[in-house]
Amino acid sequence: MFGLINIGFGNVIAGDRVIAIVNPESAPLKRLKEDAKGEGKLIDATYGRKTRSILITDSNHIILSAIQPETIAQRFIESMAEIEKELERIRKG
Repeated sequence: MFGLINIGFGNVIAGDRVIAIVNPESAPLKRLKEDAKGEGKLIDATYGRKTRSILITDSNHIILSAIQPETIAQRFIESMAEIEKELERIRKG
């Protein structure tokens, strides 16, 4: 029920498709990133900057972002609040 979420540099993702937003520093996540690259499922939205978060989607695509995970999570919260406000407005008619 999320809308489009800005992940930096004009890139947006469908919020409904995201399973997790994680910090890329651990070894398992570095392996996950390399595996996705080998499978053609890696999407790099960092524009050459340092990867600060990895987004994992329900289609097993891995999206790299230069935005902190906390910032992206806050954008999800804001998106949900906007949707709830719109639904309330529709209910009141």
